[in-house]
Amino acid sequence: MKPTTAVKISFKQHMLRAREEAIVQAVNRLLAEKGFEAMTVDEVAAQVGIAKASLYKHFCSKEALAAAAMRLLLRRVLDVIAAQPDSAPPLEKLRAVVRWSLEVKLAGDMPQLPGQNSTLRATLIANEDYLMGLQAVSDRLGEWIAAAQATGALNPALPARAILYTFFARACDPVLEFLKLGGGYPDEQIVALVLSTCFEGLCAR
Repeated sequence: MKPTTAVKISFKQHMLRAREEAIVQAVNRLLAEKGFEAMTVDEVAAQVGIAKASLYKHFCSKEALAAAAMRLLLRRVLDVIAAQPDSAPPLEKLRAVVRWSLEVKLAGDMPQLPGQNSTLRATLIANEDYLMGLQAVSDRLGEWIAAAQATGALNPALPARAILYTFFARACDPVLEFLKLGGGYPDEQIVALVLSTCFEGLCAR
């Protein structure tokens, strides 16, 4: 058997990858700050420090730019999911993923989800990589939700899909911004408060 030979990446390929990563990171920040509709390709090019024509060599449209950022987000979520210890209770794994999403949002690094009639939404629905990533996230969280319901850690009377969507909603929860703008709470406490309302509810016990 011949030994496996590592594929060498040329300097030019390395630079192209680095530029694409910088572009996607800039898009991610702009999507978090302004959303897809308000973001412009000119702003992305300006943040990266390249001409718009050079940007189009990497991504053919504004929708393609945003789709790349959304795929990156799913990869980050999957990395967080994979990092959870096998021995941890399912509810603690779910809390860890939701905590991460809250911290990312408070840091201004969570892309805003596209609106119902957005051209980005149509692009994402047609993007196989994005759909596969979203399905992988949903499946893993769904497994943990089912396991937590089986032990009574989560309310078994609630549809698992409703719980899943509730967790997804925390990634775009305006309560975080309201509490931060109101002052008086450090980020760590804001995360703890939202986690408490999400997992423990609002009623006194």
